[in-house]
Amino acid sequence: MIDSEIRETLCEYLDGRHDKIRIIDELVIGKARADIVAVTDILSGYEIKGDTDSYVRLPEQIKEYDRYYQKNWLVVGASHSKSAASHVPQHWGILCVAESENGTQVEIQREAGDSPKFSLKKQLRLLWRNELAHILKSNSLQKCSGKSKAYISRYLSEKVPADTLQAQICDELFERDWTIYTNIKRK
Repeated sequence: MIDSEIRETLCEYLDGRHDKIRIIDELVIGKARADIVAVTDILSGYEIKGDTDSYVRLPEQIKEYDRYYQKNWLVVGASHSKSAASHVPQHWGILCVAESENGTQVEIQREAGDSPKFSLKKQLRLLWRNELAHILKSNSLQKCSGKSKAYISRYLSEKVPADTLQAQICDELFERDWTIYTNIKRK
């Protein structure tokens, strides 16, 4: 299977497993690009490797995914199903997408655990200024006008409990008008 076939099946699979989910395609994180990001009550990253894809870039992708997402998954076609586990850390989940008699199926080969290197500060970098401002306001914190995004992220990390901040980050990404982002990319 090729990337686009796996991607379509993965999105349908994720949509069917969650009552409330936002699926983000091709999100830049640090020095990598996440194939799929699922926004639920946490952020989960999905790296897709089609049957003809290599693992050359995967070590660098793993570093970035582990910093930005609580849970990470390697999603592979059938040709990678036996070797996938040897390419990702033990806390990464593995999904195999393959053709069967009943159509295309998704098989969980290994459940994802929590990333030991995950950082809320990194997730805050994914937010836009207006989204950071909304979180400041929601927590009755000062506006931080003229301050950098890095400053605001540090400030929020210090002032807002982690579980509250996590929920607010997910809410902002879930409610974001992604058409703005699409229009910016086209220009």
